[in-house]
Amino acid sequence: MKRVDDFRLRLGKQELVPIMIGGMGVDISTADLALEAARLGGVGHISDAMINTVSDRRYETKHVKEKLALYKYNVLNEDKSPVKFDLGRLEEATRLHVEATMARKQGGGMVFINCMEKLTMNAPKETLKVRMSAALDAGIDGITLAAGLHLGSFGLIEDHPRFRDAKLGIIVSSVRALQLFLKKSARTNRMPDYVVVEGPLAGGHLGFGMDWAQYDLATIVAEVLQYLKDEHLDIPVIPAGGIFTGTDAAQFLEAGAAGVQVATRFTVAEECGLPAEAKQEYFKASEADIEVNQISPTGYPMRMIKSSPGIGDGIRPNCEAYGYLLDANGKCAYISSYNREVAAHPGARKVKVFDKTCLCTHMRNFEIWTCGQLTWRLKDTTRRNEDGSYQVLSAEHIFKDYQFSTDQQIALPD
Repeated sequence: MKRVDDFRLRLGKQELVPIMIGGMGVDISTADLALEAARLGGVGHISDAMINTVSDRRYETKHVKEKLALYKYNVLNEDKSPVKFDLGRLEEATRLHVEATMARKQGGGMVFINCMEKLTMNAPKETLKVRMSAALDAGIDGITLAAGLHLGSFGLIEDHPRFRDAKLGIIVSSVRALQLFLKKSARTNRMPDYVVVEGPLAGGHLGFGMDWAQYDLATIVAEVLQYLKDEHLDIPVIPAGGIFTGTDAAQFLEAGAAGVQVATRFTVAEECGLPAEAKQEYFKASEADIEVNQISPTGYPMRMIKSSPGIGDGIRPNCEAYGYLLDANGKCAYISSYNREVAAHPGARKVKVFDKTCLCTHMRNFEIWTCGQLTWRLKDTTRRNEDGSYQVLSAEHIFKDYQFSTDQQIALPD
């Protein structure tokens, strides 16, 4: 059996260690985490999920506070269509985060940004174009299109001077999704530089229905590789979801994958943006503690630890402050669920909402603990401290374990 280090990921003229760390929002995949991947010769991601919030925390802007002040008059109004993002502020937030990250980059790897189509933000096309264009302006190495089919996303930036220079890729969960994307993007005469094939064991939003367990990553990857071969398309394929060891990764590389995308094991890295208390919850989780539910307003099933504080929490919608999941008509499925419960419990100071969640607020507060299916194995990757807590790992340790391990072995920290 070969090691991951026996292979290289080739993106254009660049040759990389074939390890890509996924783009976990909101600032869970921090700049520090992405920069470690790049320093070690691989690919790291930052995320533009709730980028204005990230900007306020990291760069002392006041985008959220001032947006809330502007639309405070609308807080009690069920109609959220007037609540718009200022595109100039959105551009500034993205630029600040990308520029600050890229200014610190060292090593031979690359830093990409993960852009989610399902962050509709009450103006889907306009806001997505600004986010992608600003990231390109600020010098990002590449953009990974996530959480959606992105049928028109290449077209939104085809006039950008870096459209053919930066690396552009897409996450899909089926051959059909890739076919649709390639067909719709064909008029730009621009192929994706890579395709991430995300399987049913991934964390967070899934590209499957509640029948996710009927699907298998290796099968989907084989189908995508065969399709690209039949079409004479040379596009690197990068499997993701449930790749827990270096041996798992090497098996995909030997089967024809160009690299692997991994994330779950990095949730408990020192450089990861999760609070220390949440990292311990990930370590402690058992297999029975992990569930796929339908509480996301996006309509996608979502995998998380079922003790997440945000599940069932009936917080008032914070669209005036955040509003990232407002559709083009100012609607969000959580608003409807919240208002239903308020009407059903007149006079109650607090209601419970179990069928949907205010994803913006709870992701911002790290109260929805999204995770991969194999999170329950994290306790086996480290040592337990005398006080019962688990030792947090460095991103370098995890990265090199993927890179050099064999025989399903996992290197424990010193």
